[in-house]
Amino acid sequence: MIQSTYRRNGAWVIISRDKLKTKFKFLRSLRFRITIILVIIGIIPAVIIENGVVKSYEDRAVTNRIATVKNQSDIICNQLVKLGYMENTSNAVINGELSLLTNIYGGRILVINNDFRVIKDTYDLEWGKLMVSQEVLKCFNGEDTSQYDSKDNYIEMTVGIRNPETKELQGVMLISFSTMEIRSGMDNLEQKGLFLLVIIMLVVLILGYVLSGYLMRPFQKITHAIEDVTDGYLDESISVPDYLETELITNAFNKMLQRVRSVDESRQEFVSNVSHELKTPLASMKVLADSLNSQEDVPIEIYQEFMHDITEEIDRENKIITDLLSLVRLDKKASGLNIEVVNINALLELVVKRLKPIAAKADVELIVDSFRPVNAEIDETKLTLAFSNLAENAIKYNKPGGWVRVSLNADHKYFYVTVADSGIGIPKDSLDQIFERFYRVDKSHSREIGGTGLGLAITRRAIVMHRGAIKVYSKENEGTTFSVRIPINYVA
Repeated sequence: MIQSTYRRNGAWVIISRDKLKTKFKFLRSLRFRITIILVIIGIIPAVIIENGVVKSYEDRAVTNRIATVKNQSDIICNQLVKLGYMENTSNAVINGELSLLTNIYGGRILVINNDFRVIKDTYDLEWGKLMVSQEVLKCFNGEDTSQYDSKDNYIEMTVGIRNPETKELQGVMLISFSTMEIRSGMDNLEQKGLFLLVIIMLVVLILGYVLSGYLMRPFQKITHAIEDVTDGYLDESISVPDYLETELITNAFNKMLQRVRSVDESRQEFVSNVSHELKTPLASMKVLADSLNSQEDVPIEIYQEFMHDITEEIDRENKIITDLLSLVRLDKKASGLNIEVVNINALLELVVKRLKPIAAKADVELIVDSFRPVNAEIDETKLTLAFSNLAENAIKYNKPGGWVRVSLNADHKYFYVTVADSGIGIPKDSLDQIFERFYRVDKSHSREIGGTGLGLAITRRAIVMHRGAIKVYSKENEGTTFSVRIPINYVA
């Protein structure tokens, strides 16, 4: 457990990082992430709707306000022309209407004549000054304008002062008025929307948490089932078919569980076989030694015979241990391969040369055929052992006067080695098991000729390490053929 310390008030305080991890465990869970996703999915549309409602209200309110002020301004502009206000601004009625309109909308009105001079300012700030702006120029060109400033909360618009009869433009009315009332309405809507948003978020959060819990139940079932299997409480396969995903997970786990059980059974069988194979020679030696010890004045001939038998059992024990060590070394991936370019023709010739005496003793003809020269990237030691095992087995399990043929061929990608014999063959029901450790087709015959049941397991492992493959074809009392295929160029 990783710990961190700091000093507080003269005392050492220890904080466990494991405890901190436990506190934040929920934040790393799929349930939490599903909940957050559901909350986001629920909140985003609500926020979009709220902003849409507020924006729609703003657009509609501004449009209505502009239309209302425009209508009232048009009425006043007609009165300005009729009452000659453009020549004489002392008309109290018009001035009163302008002040009333200004007060109603909290704005300001400027009346500008054809000389671009301000003849009326409800604020009395610009009176008598020239007013030449882009909006005023557009209005003199016959285009009324309106502009909404949402940042400063006001609307500015221009209205042309035209003669009702001749439509002649006599001036421009520049109007600016506040939109604080509209802003206030928007703020009110935003507050209500925020309140509804909080309520929606809480509802979605609760529903999301509950729904995510419901969705996670099948995965919790899988977790509990796996824990039961781990603790040894469940020997059968698990099944959680609630979702397609959980079904796929359980199927994959069951395959893995089956594989683990198979490996465990193989391990137990391997240990049992190793114990049996090692005990048998020891038991034989003990029987022979006890026989010698129980007798007095044992004749030298019997003594020599017994010692010869003990020596054979020691040799057998040594061969078993040697084969086991070879198999263990091949099983270790870390051991790797000593890859180098090797002449396969010469390798097979050497294997056959070494086995010639054994073949001659068994009255078996040993032949090697090479159809083309082959150089390949291999571990010479390991493949020599593999091919030697195949050829030696073909000799040992053959018939007097029989034959063993070792053939070599190749294409652009692989080289092929075939070891065929005219021996006793392998029963059909045993073909799938011959590469298993300690498996022997004829246990009594194997024991007579010194077989350990590890040779083919060693052979297959060496070939597989080279990314190769081995197949067997056999028929009882007719012979057996082992076919090996190995890449010419080693693939790491």
